[in-house]
Amino acid sequence: MNLQAKLLERFLRYVAVTSQSNAAVKTVPTTSGQRELAELLKTELAELGLVDLEISEFSVLTGKLPANLPAGHHAVPAVGWVAHLDTVDVCLNADIHPHVVKNYQGGDIMLNAEKDIVLRVSDFPEMQNYIGKTMITTDGTTLLGADDKGGVAAIMYAAQYLMEHPEVKHGDIKIGFTPDEEVGRGVVKFDVNKFGAKYAYTIDGGEIG
Repeated sequence: MNLQAKLLERFLRYVAVTSQSNAAVKTVPTTSGQRELAELLKTELAELGLVDLEISEFSVLTGKLPANLPAGHHAVPAVGWVAHLDTVDVCLNADIHPHVVKNYQGGDIMLNAEKDIVLRVSDFPEMQNYIGKTMITTDGTTLLGADDKGGVAAIMYAAQYLMEHPEVKHGDIKIGFTPDEEVGRGVVKFDVNKFGAKYAYTIDGGEIG
């Protein structure tokens, strides 16, 4: 299975877990699906061999991909990769129906012929930037949740790749998945000092490259 196929497999598995946050709820996490996704990711990270895995009472999942630097090598600062578990609540069907378009050749994409739902280049001209790529949408009746399950899948596959390729040397890599980003509450429950990364990167939406 090539890299693209592995990423797609992970992404489709994660979007199938309903994890929309809910601004009307005062607890963190605001929905149980975020905890469900955290538990799934923790299991998968453990299978990959990551350590120090922990899910807090607020469903913040953290773990470490241990450094594999040669003996005697100077220490390097730990870096962090962070993504959020929740997707935005837009009152659509929570049962996600992914629509995979391989080798996109340009033009409008019919998402749902029965309901006449079309993804139009005139509305989203940036679609033309992805000719020849695999595009993932929904059938137009549901949210996809690429924000931020695309980031979640990218982090998970990066961790898998590094564990499978020990010739790629690195320091400690801290991984963090937080809840309720879409309603502005997840970071409040994220213990930065305990996370222990000198530098961290949020893996979220953006154009390729």
